[in-house]
Parts: sequence; structure tokens; C-alpha cells
Amino acid sequence: MPLLRSDEFKHAALAAALAAAVLAAALSPRMASATLGEPEVTVQNDVARAHATIKFSQDRTNYRVHEITLPSGTSMREFVAPSGVVFAVTWTGPTHPDLRQALGQYFQPLLSAPRAKFADRRHLQIQQGDLVVQVGGHMRALSGRAYLLSVVPSGVDIGDLH
Repeated sequence: MPLLRSDEFKHAALAAALAAAVLAAALSPRMASATLGEPEVTVQNDVARAHATIKFSQDRTNYRVHEITLPSGTSMREFVAPSGVVFAVTWTGPTHPDLRQALGQYFQPLLSAPRAKFADRRHLQIQQGDLVVQVGGHMRALSGRAYLLSVVPSGVDIGDLH
């Protein structure tokens, strides 16, 4: 009789792969841009530190968005509430950004969050209190988003943030 059922093995393997990806992103020298839950000024500070470029900044009805291109080719968008706080960060590209920088004080809760059952091996969603992190994709085509439920401005549909 096998030690783990097929479903349990897949879940354990995915959890191990995610932990390795988060650890690699945290230890990598790449820098992200704005920090989740921090003031908008972190966008400019981190762009300079990462040698990234701001592709555009745009005011929307209930928030402001900054798109930044990292040296790795990954595009990040930071969504800023009218209060001036970064309420969401999204990314797409060949690599994950430095999640320790992008999530700031929310990085540790991500590491300690219980892993949910997954629909498949390429997608992950974690909710730990106010923090929601969704990651998907495959090698060289990765995407994700992290947001704070309590800071999302009223009238903003999270599904529209990408």
C-alpha cells in the first residue's frame, strides 16, 4: 500500500514547489517596485533601486495605476487607493518579482498560510486574513496578484486588476 494517495502526493508536490518558488523569489537579487500596504512613494523609491522603468501612470475612477518594467522583463502594476496606499500588486512575465519586497510586511504571513486544495498544479490561491495572493503560469510565463481586501476601494472589481 503506498504511503500517499495520488491526490495527496500531487498536493504535497505542489506545496513543495510553491515553497521553493517563494524562497527563490525572496532570495533573488531582483527588486520589485511598490510595496503592498505601503504609501505610494514606495513606487518611485523602488523603481530607482531596481533600475526599472515606469511604463505609465494613469488615474482611473477609484484608483491610480503605475506600470513598471523590471530588468527581467516582468511587468508589474501597482494599484493605489485614493488614500495613497498600495492596495494591489500584479505581475506578468518570465520571472516572479521579489515577493519579499512586493509584499513587505505581508510576506511572512504568505509563508505561514495554510495551503488550500488546488484545481490544478499551475495555480495557487492563498488567503491569510486580509491578504489574498493568486499565482499561476508556467516557466517563463508567470503571473500573479496580491491584494488587501480591506484596502480595495469601493466599486473596484478585483477581477479587472491585471
